[in-house]
Amino acid sequence: MANIVYLGSDHAGYSLKKEIIDNLDALKVKYEDLGTHTTESCDYPDFAAAVSKAVNGKDDALGILICGTGQGMAMTANRMPGTRAAVCTNEFAARMARAHNDANILCMGERIVGPGLAGSIVQAFLSTAFEGGRHLRRIQRIDALAANES
Repeated sequence: MANIVYLGSDHAGYSLKKEIIDNLDALKVKYEDLGTHTTESCDYPDFAAAVSKAVNGKDDALGILICGTGQGMAMTANRMPGTRAAVCTNEFAARMARAHNDANILCMGERIVGPGLAGSIVQAFLSTAFEGGRHLRRIQRIDALAANES
């Protein structure tokens, strides 16, 4: 499990983020909430970038991003260096995103996933380790392809 989890949301994910923080408190997981801290309309890319930057290069850190669908957060986060963000709508997707894809940021949508399921998804994401092996070769291939695009 990660030593620290960085969280971010926009206004459309704020309520679910509060629920997840309660779950993290119950699990005694250390976290930092990078915003938003209100339901006032705001722009999700700012929070996706902040969480991505906080997680980048830290093997002991994971991120959680929440907006209305999770898609905008994932699209933004995946443009940041070192980020492998996955939109997950169930526990299986969260486990596989970590085990096979070494995802370091979980993205969810408050308008899609309710609080009970979100808690289970978070727990699956945080408790699953990257398997490495043949999957490592694929992650390295992603990184090589990204480097060639720059």
